[in-house]
Amino acid sequence: MTILVTGATGNVGRLVVDELIGTGEQIRALTVSPERAALPPDVEVVKGHMGKPAAVREALAGVDRVYLAPSGETINDFLAMTAEAGVRRVVALSGSGGSEDKPSYFYSQIEDAFVGKDFDWTFLRPGAFMANTLDWAPAIRTEGVVRAPHGDAPTAAIDLLDIATVAAKVLLEDGHVGRKYELSGPEPLTQFEQVRQIGEAIGREVKFEELTREQALALWSEAMGVETADFMIGVLGDAIDNPPPVVPEMDELLGRAGRTFAQWAAAHADEFR
Repeated sequence: MTILVTGATGNVGRLVVDELIGTGEQIRALTVSPERAALPPDVEVVKGHMGKPAAVREALAGVDRVYLAPSGETINDFLAMTAEAGVRRVVALSGSGGSEDKPSYFYSQIEDAFVGKDFDWTFLRPGAFMANTLDWAPAIRTEGVVRAPHGDAPTAAIDLLDIATVAAKVLLEDGHVGRKYELSGPEPLTQFEQVRQIGEAIGREVKFEELTREQALALWSEAMGVETADFMIGVLGDAIDNPPPVVPEMDELLGRAGRTFAQWAAAHADEFR
């Protein structure tokens, strides 16, 4: 069986490749930067990206199953070429669920693109990533502080490795077609608690400086734009009264316990020092 991993240089895609190595399947990787990905020699590499049809067609030739990194702008063209290549099984990375069983933010574009198409699909819907807290690293290293709004907002953040483990399992096994898997970390933690655990991992106190909505909007808009910043602030605010649930099936999907934030922080301590 040949499995195509798109976005193989990405944070999740690269880990999916690692999880699939040694399974006995042929792994093919679509990536814009094979050098950066540093893929093992037994992985077949196709250089290109989702918006480059020639590379996509080359990557899809002879493929049985696909891990699809999220790309709302190119999803319809990619699925058309995937169907043309005769691929039926697609495991797509989406985002955590919202009202009316719709994924949050732009991920609805990914899932809606499958409507009316003849694919055996599975959607993976993780919530917040533990790795998102690496955005705090520069201020922690230089000032020993995290500045953010809604410090008491809880998240059940998930390690990227746990997402990749589930993705590989779903790609390799039967019984997952038509499923929408919500994914989470093993515990809900507020931002206050995450900052405290980072401090414990690096061996010194890290302070949390609460920002007002206006302060956060001004700060975050520089990096992500006003619309995205406003959305993210709203998500944190909503989480105070509607905390994201811990998914009880995660251990079964993983075949092990999910990684805690304290474990993740200890593994990434050098990035915060």
